[in-house]
Amino acid sequence: METIRGQRFDQERALYGKQDLCVMDCAFQGPADGESAFKEGRNIRVENSFFDLRYPFWHDRNLTITGCELTENCRAALWYFSSITIRQSRLHGIKALRECADVTMEDCDIVSPEFGWSVDGITMNRCTAQSEYFMMRSRVLHFTDVTFQGKYSFQYIEDAVFDNCRFDTKDAFWHAKNVVVKNSVVKGEYLAWYCENVTFENCHIIGTQPLCYCKGLRLINCRMDEADLAFEKSEVQAELTAPLISIKNPYQGRIQVPQVGEIVRDDPAAKAEICIQSPAGSHCA
Repeated sequence: METIRGQRFDQERALYGKQDLCVMDCAFQGPADGESAFKEGRNIRVENSFFDLRYPFWHDRNLTITGCELTENCRAALWYFSSITIRQSRLHGIKALRECADVTMEDCDIVSPEFGWSVDGITMNRCTAQSEYFMMRSRVLHFTDVTFQGKYSFQYIEDAVFDNCRFDTKDAFWHAKNVVVKNSVVKGEYLAWYCENVTFENCHIIGTQPLCYCKGLRLINCRMDEADLAFEKSEVQAELTAPLISIKNPYQGRIQVPQVGEIVRDDPAAKAEICIQSPAGSHCA
């Protein structure tokens, strides 16, 4: 494997089409302002390097990035590639990851609007992220110990598992399908509307008007705070551990809750059973 160490590159397509290459302690910046440094590469390792130019990794295969910084000027950094591992790196440019497959990320910091669109297979461990429209239309996601802040996350995703995560996010999981969220905190307004076959297990859910127009929704041993007008027009099976402010017109299924401030039933087609179970007794309606 060829090794390049301690150099600076700023020209267009500086390392275009390279194969079996290790790049260490290099900088991709300078007055030539060239883009697409590693386009069409194969079997590339990049370590402890700095990227301040656009589109560095496009159409690459078998790529490992470790200990690198991609600045806010490094926009659309990783597109149209397969088989990549990113460790201990900062991805701070807009649209950093898109149209990719077989991605592993560990111990990374992401600040990137529109990150992760149309990704097919991504594992993310011990990462932090700030974004808008995070991971939209991606599938086969496995996230563990991920902290996220932003709007409109995980919309239209499919086949995903999230464990021990912390999400502070508005309009999350809209139209999501076949998703499990467990042992996690999810805070934000209008959670998971129009989702299908989504399960929350041992989760703390915080926010107004959650989980409406859902199909195949399950909540197992979950706490919901600040939840008003919950479950409108949803097909739901729920076991909740704390009182709700209000429930509105759940369509089908059964909701078990210790207490609810108000139950709104003004749609005759909304026939889900609501069971209040408290130390004083229980009743269903």
